[in-house]
Amino acid sequence: MKTDRQDTAASAQVPSKPSAEELRRRLTDLQFEVTQREGTEPAFNNEYWDEHRDGIYVDVVSGQPLFSSTDKYDSGTGWPSFSRPIDESSVTTKKDWKLLYPRTEVRSTGADSHLGHLFTDGPQPTGQRYCMNSAALRFIPKEDMEREGYGDYLRLFEEGSGQGAAEAK
Repeated sequence: MKTDRQDTAASAQVPSKPSAEELRRRLTDLQFEVTQREGTEPAFNNEYWDEHRDGIYVDVVSGQPLFSSTDKYDSGTGWPSFSRPIDESSVTTKKDWKLLYPRTEVRSTGADSHLGHLFTDGPQPTGQRYCMNSAALRFIPKEDMEREGYGDYLRLFEEGSGQGAAEAK
């Protein structure tokens, strides 16, 4: 049986990655550093760590829907944290050995943007913490979603849609 999340994700097209030249023109230096060079922005000094409005977060490179505010929670880390993506197929993970210990890097599937890292210390029921860089994301407030072409995702905010982390906010 498909969930509302799967139905919504299946209806969305996965965008492709623009050229490096196009990205240099369109992204800020920080956005380019984070998404293309696997950088990390400062904790507590980024755009969305303390964002509390309803809406979705999309890949700043491609516009691919990634996370919903219904799954966002305050992890105390200073970066936007989510208990799960809108759809599992919107992100991919791989081992990151840049520090002395392995971490799980999270990337978008459409544009292969570096988004952040996945940890296993999140709230139940998933136990996951998708710790994302604000510079890799663009927030679409709920009231703008229809106008910006993300109207199919409004169902995530309907009562009884089965969102997991809303109570963990």
